[in-house]
Amino acid sequence: MHVRKPAEGPPNGPRATLRAVTARSEAPASFRSSGVRPGPLDLIAGGVREVLSRRRLIVYMVRADLKKSGSDTLLGNVWWVLDPLLQMLIYSVLVTLIFDRKIEDYGLFVFAGILPWKWFESTVKDGVIAVTAQERLIKQIYFPKLVLPVSAVSAGIVNFTFGLIPLIGLTILLYPDRLSAWVLLMPVVAVVQFVFSLAVAISLSAVNVFYRDIGNLARHLLRFWFYLSPILYSADVILKSGFGKTHPWMATVYNLNPWTHLITSYRNIAYYSTAPDWSGLAGLLLASLVMLAGAILLFKRVEPSFAKVL
Repeated sequence: MHVRKPAEGPPNGPRATLRAVTARSEAPASFRSSGVRPGPLDLIAGGVREVLSRRRLIVYMVRADLKKSGSDTLLGNVWWVLDPLLQMLIYSVLVTLIFDRKIEDYGLFVFAGILPWKWFESTVKDGVIAVTAQERLIKQIYFPKLVLPVSAVSAGIVNFTFGLIPLIGLTILLYPDRLSAWVLLMPVVAVVQFVFSLAVAISLSAVNVFYRDIGNLARHLLRFWFYLSPILYSADVILKSGFGKTHPWMATVYNLNPWTHLITSYRNIAYYSTAPDWSGLAGLLLASLVMLAGAILLFKRVEPSFAKVL
């Protein structure tokens, strides 16, 4: 006897509907009904609008990230206070005692470089996996993926603020003669670093979707970049050294390193009690804005493929 199979559910059930809506929503809203491919300026402007219109979502994701990072370890976000202090102690012993290099108030000197670098390092590491870590969410619901690296970088601002506590405390307790009103300009330097870090994080988060080795490569490059930047030493060691004078191109290349100007500015404020490197910061900000526009363009070009590749 022929048994009739029960009718299957409608193909347009909740899950199928969600997938269909997600697929249609992969293109920017203003171009979904058009067969014209958006131009570079349209994509960049659309990406900026998406971020600005999802400010509440970004704030929520930042809070969730901070809550998660704070609950993962016993001390939580307190490590942003302890870790730079421990690194300062290690490098102070290494440089002043083992290498016998006499640098006045070296603890504050190196701390002013370690703290912003730690912010950048954590930003890059979090930014690389900002998209791939949300694989299930991306496949289930549509939302502007650009908010993922933006929220990852924004969370670092709060952590960096935690790190400023030991920097100010260290200055007041041990180096009060180096405390000046110039420290009020620290946020200005931090804004330039934020724009630069955001451009790097957005680019890496997009590329990492297709090439998962980016995370491992970034860790090695960051370590190399750390020692090539004037964090443990002054920029004058390179720029005014005999090698720098006999090879002028070396000074030019060194000045192209963004961290030459960022660390110099942070150190001018916190250690030398002088104005930041205004010309270097202005050039870096302009270059970072161009990089940010290119990063958004790259991200929006490849964003429609995220759900397929992940």
